[in-house]
Amino acid sequence: MHLNTKLLASLGALALASTLSATAHADGPYRNPDNKNKNDTSEGTYPVPYKKPVQAEIVEALNKIRTYMEKQTPTRVVHKGTGAPITDFKTPVADAIVEESPNDFGLQVYEMGVVHAGMLNALDATGDKHFSDFTARHLNFFADKLPYFRAQEAKFHLKRNNSFVRFLEPDSLDDAGSMCAAMMRARRAGIGPDLSSQIKVCGDWVSKRQFRLPDGTLARQRPQAASLWADDMYMGVPALAELGRMTGERAYYDDAVRNVLQMSGYLFNPQLNIYTHGWNANNPDAPQFYWGRANGWSVLTMSDLLDVLPKDHPGYPKVLAQLRAALHGIAQLQSGTGLWHQMLDRNDSYLETSASAIFTYVIAHAVNQGWVSPTTWGSIAQAGWSGLTTRIGPNGEVEGTCVGTTFASDQVYYYNRPASNAALHGYGPMMLAGAEMIKMLNNPAFDIQYKLRTYHYVPKAAAQAGARP
Repeated sequence: MHLNTKLLASLGALALASTLSATAHADGPYRNPDNKNKNDTSEGTYPVPYKKPVQAEIVEALNKIRTYMEKQTPTRVVHKGTGAPITDFKTPVADAIVEESPNDFGLQVYEMGVVHAGMLNALDATGDKHFSDFTARHLNFFADKLPYFRAQEAKFHLKRNNSFVRFLEPDSLDDAGSMCAAMMRARRAGIGPDLSSQIKVCGDWVSKRQFRLPDGTLARQRPQAASLWADDMYMGVPALAELGRMTGERAYYDDAVRNVLQMSGYLFNPQLNIYTHGWNANNPDAPQFYWGRANGWSVLTMSDLLDVLPKDHPGYPKVLAQLRAALHGIAQLQSGTGLWHQMLDRNDSYLETSASAIFTYVIAHAVNQGWVSPTTWGSIAQAGWSGLTTRIGPNGEVEGTCVGTTFASDQVYYYNRPASNAALHGYGPMMLAGAEMIKMLNNPAFDIQYKLRTYHYVPKAAAQAGARP
């Protein structure tokens, strides 16, 4: 097969961009500005801005990302061939589509559910409605245009070519879980329209229609006939947890807890305290591959579940113990830049943004919730944010994020997944992490002290009752 010159040039440019985004982490070395003694010969330099975070700088970074995301997510209906706007919504036409994002940021994809979680967390941390306005714009678009695309489907039977197919006919956890949780969170916060009817569609898929193992564990029929993906903890469990909170039905909580514990039984390595990416029923003893973002989805799932799970639920202490165990394993693999590697246990794999942002968020959130002590853990989250600040581009692009990745069976594949600014997976986690850092800076339960050229998170009297390092 012969490639033309133009295509070869495009592929080369893409490869170069991916390489640069994966390797160009910072312009350091940096000196810690909190050390006012410029002549201190015992003060070293750092590859990232090692300092106590400044709230105004975090807010500026979050707004930069939000502004970029606003430009990347148009909410308009256009003709597919010409891009001309559609103005008549009474009679559907076959070529009507949602205007495509310049970076292919789909409005209904699971990664966008994480973006909405980040926007709501940013609203909570800053009080700035511009963050929730982003979510409200998307949800209002869904409410307004869903009837049109439902009518289009009834008339033309476009299936996966219908722009609203994930809402009309979900056929995977990717289609249903993350956005379902986002819609329920927004509904609870009074942001946007009431999308209860759509919540029922996606909630029914997660709770009743998704393929499962005989023991009830959420699973997929790819790449093998019965496969578990660590990703699917996040694709399913937060939606189940939010259904429990919305309806008050304990069965949803029971299902969510069962899935966390059973998936951990299949995927968690108790010697390393990290998760392998997946498990196949027909090859249960296959080698294990510790992909960073899969571990991110796992701990984010447990964090989201604990946020809504009643504390008197018998599964609460079990999920909390599992989260603490995973965070111990993850924390010990943090690099000297504050970021984590694409393959957690492989220091020669590249430093990856989305997993690093999720870990930073979950650790900071665990500190803020009192699930772990601020001692040590606060500093680990702070170091993570130091590394993440080097991954925010001048226009709000999030750099160095691994693109979508399947459950694979060799290291070569994982090592060489490209990193791209167009990988939506990094944007929501970065918003979550920055917002949670603001909350940690303002947490009244501890003081952040700078001494001996580093940072100490010192609990105040009677603080952190029940937490442990």
